Parts: sequence; C-alpha cells; structure tokens
Amino acid sequence: MHFVSTPIGAARDITLRALDVLAGADLLVAEDTRTLRHLMEIHGVALGTRQVISYHEHSGDAVLARLLAALREGKSVAYASEAGTPLISDPGFVLARAVVAEGLPILAAPGPCAAICALTVSGLPSDRFLFAGFPPTTRSARHAFLAELKPVQATLIFYESPKRVHSLLEDLAECLGGAREAVVCREMTKKFEETTRGCLADLAEAFSTRSPKGEIVVLVDRAKEAPAEAGALEAALGKAMEGMTMKDASALVAEAFGLPRREVYQLALKRQRE
Repeated sequence: MHFVSTPIGAARDITLRALDVLAGADLLVAEDTRTLRHLMEIHGVALGTRQVISYHEHSGDAVLARLLAALREGKSVAYASEAGTPLISDPGFVLARAVVAEGLPILAAPGPCAAICALTVSGLPSDRFLFAGFPPTTRSARHAFLAELKPVQATLIFYESPKRVHSLLEDLAECLGGAREAVVCREMTKKFEETTRGCLADLAEAFSTRSPKGEIVVLVDRAKEAPAEAGALEAALGKAMEGMTMKDASALVAEAFGLPRREVYQLALKRQRE
C-alpha cells in the first residue's frame, strides 16, 4: 500500500512519483475524494473506471476491512491525504496501523508537509524539533499540555485553527515565557503566505487585533538553559578535584553543567592558583 503526500497549497508541489502511484493504483483512497479527483484532473491523471473510496476519521470498520481485503488480494492501493503528508494530523494513521498489523507491505510517496515547510522558513533551530500537533481546545487542558512541553530542548511545532491562534499565543507566552522567540506561518505555499516572527509576548499582542484566515503553523524556540549558579559550579568543581586530576574534574563538571570544557578548566586553574 502506498501513502501519497499531496500539495498543501500549490498544486505543482505534487511529486512525479506521487503522480505515477496515483496513475497506476488499482484502488484509490482519499480523506476527501473531491480533493483527490480535482488534483488528478489538474495533472491529467485519468481515473478511468477506478473507484475512489472515502476514508476519514468517521469511516467505519467495514471500509477498513474492504481496503485490507483488497490488499490481501494483491491489488495496489493508494491513500492520499487531503493536504500534506499522510498520518501527520491525518486519519490515515488507523489505516496504516491496520496494514502493518496484517503484515502487508506499506510504502510512502513523500512530499509536502506544512510542519517541515514552516520549520524551513522559520529561522528557528532545526537540529531538533517536536511536532506537537493541535493543542487542546480548552484553556485548562491547553495549560497542562504546554506545561509538559516547557522543558523540551527542541523547537516546538503546533497546528492551530485561525480562530484560536491568539488564545494559543497568549497561553504560550504565559506558560513558556513571553521572551521565547516564535514564528507564526500562515497559508504555506499559497497566494497569501505570511510569516510573522517575534517573541511570544509581542506575537500575542500583534494577533490580538487580527482575524487571520487559513491554515496556521506556530513554532516556538527551545527553552534557554538557565546559567549555572556560580556557587553550585564552584562546589561541584572543588569536590571533583579532591579525587581526580584537574583535567578530568573539569571535563566531568563541564558535562554535568552543560558548559564548555575550556571554560571550566580555566576556572579550575584559577582555583588551583588560589
């Protein structure tokens, strides 16, 4: 079974491989059949007599059983998301799990993803990131959700409704700290694409008077590590130097406090001279 990524805005973002998969599949499955049919029409992929089956979060077990049966019969089946990469905030997850559980082959035709697209243009660190999906809709649940993410040392990525983006930014500023750098990306790859950067406090204020439309991705920079207290660092270094060489003690303490080894070694030299 193939899981096919589809454009998140610009129709030309479809990949050649995705078009090949859609053209050759015996059975087509889509979160929104109208969207898939329109996409195939744009790119001249003939549907012919093939079926397009709707599969979404409200599809029953009968639909799932039908798709698995087709795969067992050796038919090629292609599932296309409504927009973006399947399984990323997408009902195809249940289908993928069922295919894996059956021991049937599963492949991906990769392509657009709003989260990765937004990360690319955000300017925030991309060496480590966490896709957190859609936050809870109630304020209390959202605060609990954000409290768990506060210490995460990675760029945080959220999807959000334009109606709730201001509330999310306010809660992010309150729970994570208004000074954290963040980016709001709207309508990625579309005509009115917009990227707004700033600290969370400023973004919350900016969006308090705006009524944005379209798909929104919110990205938040990782938490800044608190500087080590001088007293705690001195105490740890002194204890380490009691039974270790100055070099080894410096390396151990530097790792424990997340500091450069050279910086701690210089502190150890000063301590030895005194």
